[in-house]
Amino acid sequence: MTVAKVKPTISPELLNQIDIRVGTIESVSDVENSEKLVALRVNFGDHKRTILAAMKRERASPREIEGKQALFVVNLSPREMAGMVSEGMLFDIGYLDGITPVLAMPETPVPDGTRAG
Repeated sequence: MTVAKVKPTISPELLNQIDIRVGTIESVSDVENSEKLVALRVNFGDHKRTILAAMKRERASPREIEGKQALFVVNLSPREMAGMVSEGMLFDIGYLDGITPVLAMPETPVPDGTRAG
């Protein structure tokens, strides 16, 4: 892998606008109209959301991440994809560098909804 160049500098104020939270992936289901997407049902403690992630081709069994905690961006505008609405974005590691992605997750369990930053 070739390490990518560091992106341009941003202000702390801009970074503080991104709301990244820990959620537990309660279920992973197939998105029928897509070759890439699965629907994650994620518990954020005070509410649950459906977040679509393009991981069908990345894992032999996407359901292997059920029950795991991961980081999610929760303040993105809802986005329709393959006939479903995604209410956030899974934070993963590796996809942009062309390696098999892994979850960005806390080293030990924390309460769902805990903020990153």
